[in-house]
Amino acid sequence: MGTKDNSDFTRADSFPEKIEIIPLRELAPQVITIPGSKSITNRALILAACSSGQIILKGGLWSEDTQVMTEALRKIGIEVRIFKEAEPANREFRLCGLGDRLPLGGTLENPLEIFVGNSGTSARFLAAFLCASGGGFYRLSGVPRMHQRPQKELFIALRQLGYTVLSEKEEGFLPAVIGAPRGKSTKGGACCIGQKESSQFASGLLLSARQGRWRIELEGETSPYIRMTCSMLEVFPRLGGEFRIEPDASGGSYFYAANIWAKGFPLSKPISVVDWPKTDWQADASFPDYMPLPDEISRERDLGDSIMTAIILAPLADKPVVFRDLGRLRVQECERVSALRRELSRCGARVEEIGDTLKIYPSRLHGAEIETYQDHRMAMCFTVLGLGIPGMVIKNPGCVVKSFPNFFDKVAQLRSEK
Repeated sequence: MGTKDNSDFTRADSFPEKIEIIPLRELAPQVITIPGSKSITNRALILAACSSGQIILKGGLWSEDTQVMTEALRKIGIEVRIFKEAEPANREFRLCGLGDRLPLGGTLENPLEIFVGNSGTSARFLAAFLCASGGGFYRLSGVPRMHQRPQKELFIALRQLGYTVLSEKEEGFLPAVIGAPRGKSTKGGACCIGQKESSQFASGLLLSARQGRWRIELEGETSPYIRMTCSMLEVFPRLGGEFRIEPDASGGSYFYAANIWAKGFPLSKPISVVDWPKTDWQADASFPDYMPLPDEISRERDLGDSIMTAIILAPLADKPVVFRDLGRLRVQECERVSALRRELSRCGARVEEIGDTLKIYPSRLHGAEIETYQDHRMAMCFTVLGLGIPGMVIKNPGCVVKSFPNFFDKVAQLRSEK
């Protein structure tokens, strides 16, 4: 068992303004440990909060997004104890769920303030959970970018279920006040939710459906992230017990991608990840199968967030590669489709953006100062390029704390020179 740990994660302001990535001289065989999945950790925290016994979460990620979720649960009266684990960015979480208890909450005139940062999973999952739990009214707010990210489909569904949702500035966006009068029964409703803007809306409702006794109808094809949610609902120990969180496949994609700099690639792939996920919960667990890159990759059918990792590798391919169905990337931590096109072009890549498709041609790349747009995945993706391209400088590298606080420590482990 680990030691009790109430300390913060590595802070973004502890990083320098810029980091230059020095190319590797060689890539020796290594097996890297990766922190727990952010997507699974935040889902597990909500399911634990809905439970009726003590839940122990092992291998959970301790990052900006999961601390936002943890602090929100503490604010509504759920005690969350945190213990260190061997992987520096992992924690063991211990908490007792609400069961039939009401959480702390406020009134419509004086709602309880809940800060969600720029965490999409925290914002969407908490909105549904706080309504289902019947504790009163809550005001959800975050950083400016979070206030630009869409919530409309979720807000419509919550209203269908009988809850109050009041956007302060623009309909369908945060800040917003949500909930119902404390203890008033709004349980047992039904709603229909789409997946066009984000699958997180449906996942949030499904995670708390039992707590709210809701009937949720899903529109459209089921996304990989909703399949993850449904799989977790089937196996999570609701009456108490232990649940292990698997390593984050999206974070692991950067280290599998680093193999592109190995002598003899693709026959030689010396870097691998400890305990690579064996379930099909994470769409990005299939990322190693996409090296070398195929002719086409879809964000909806093939990969999740690791499609960004594949995109930055595409200029190094020996043929053009087309990336389709990228619409959801536009409404995440930054407008990722245009950001990837701009920054790859800055490095000398030929990139065509047509609708929600990027076509990337084989290109001779050079170093550049990379804008990260306060987006953790932009910083990590272009770091991979810097392992082989001289002169790559990552601006605002501290944004990696959102999902992978010790990312640059892991990158340093790849250097085999003594």
